[in-house]
Amino acid sequence: MNLATFGFIFAGICLNAVAQLLLKAGTNAVGAIHLSAENWFATGIKLATQLPIIGGLTCYVISVVVWIIGLSRVDVTIAYPMLSLGYIINAVGAWYFLGEAVSAQRLLAIGVIIIGVVLLTRS
Repeated sequence: MNLATFGFIFAGICLNAVAQLLLKAGTNAVGAIHLSAENWFATGIKLATQLPIIGGLTCYVISVVVWIIGLSRVDVTIAYPMLSLGYIINAVGAWYFLGEAVSAQRLLAIGVIIIGVVLLTRS
């Protein structure tokens, strides 16, 4: 995999991870969602007008375009497992931006993911 291809794959992964963090930030602003027949429309409007949610959905759209470009250049058996890098990005982002806890067990799991991605990219 050349540097440009890795760049497209990694950009797609990063955009996907940022989308998740933005969606979570948007839902944090709204609070727990409990849909019912009476409130589904109002809840939908509330969610649709949250800037972090709009930003997250925008990141998803861009990530799909970038991912398709990267996927056109590399085997899916290499590209798809690299999506696991998103777990690392999300864990760090959730800890740093959202104040979520990262336990020792989660750090160990992230280490295993890193080892797997390194082995994958060397194949």
